[in-house]
Amino acid sequence: MSRFTTQLAAGLLLAPALLAASVAQAHQTGDVIVRVGAVAVDPQESSGNVFVGGANTGLKVGVDSNTQLGITGTFMLTDNLGIGVLGATPFKHNIQLKGVGRFASIKHLPPTVTLQYFPMDSSSAFQPYVGAGVNYTHFFSEDLSSDAKAMGFSSLSLDNSWGYALEAGLDYKLTDQLYLNAAVWYANIETTAKFRTGGVSSKVNVDIDPMVYMVSLGYKF
Repeated sequence: MSRFTTQLAAGLLLAPALLAASVAQAHQTGDVIVRVGAVAVDPQESSGNVFVGGANTGLKVGVDSNTQLGITGTFMLTDNLGIGVLGATPFKHNIQLKGVGRFASIKHLPPTVTLQYFPMDSSSAFQPYVGAGVNYTHFFSEDLSSDAKAMGFSSLSLDNSWGYALEAGLDYKLTDQLYLNAAVWYANIETTAKFRTGGVSSKVNVDIDPMVYMVSLGYKF
């Protein structure tokens, strides 16, 4: 057998192994994928009118955007179904009293749990997914602005919120363990802001309903 023939035979024998390495399995049952990156919350708020002692002032509120460090995790129940969790460092938002100015600042944590569906075969380097689940938003550190306090506002608090959440995302395999991820969520967040105006009980209902965007690197365990 010539040297060329020997090399060709060896190459043919190695080809299946090389092919198997090139299509190493992506997400499989039992995998845990942890992703860390930047996450932005962009409220799509719809505010009711501010009521002071039962009287409608006609004023509304607005909520600005904020970006923090985000972390998500997925536990693969099967090759195509996973449980996803979204967490982040606390978001801080400024609240504007429209037509008046900055009213307050607040912080919140929005832990979200979803059931995720990965439609692609587990061998695909591209792993798009969609999910649906529940969001819990905890508000804290409610702080009225100095201007609001000077106008007689006091004792601000926001009700915590339970709501549904929807998501879509994409994992792209860089190596057997490392992934690039992009994801977007919609969260149903409804709260009532309660405060006092000159000693009179006041409130405003706000549907925050943010779009949440994240770009991250993921690691598969």
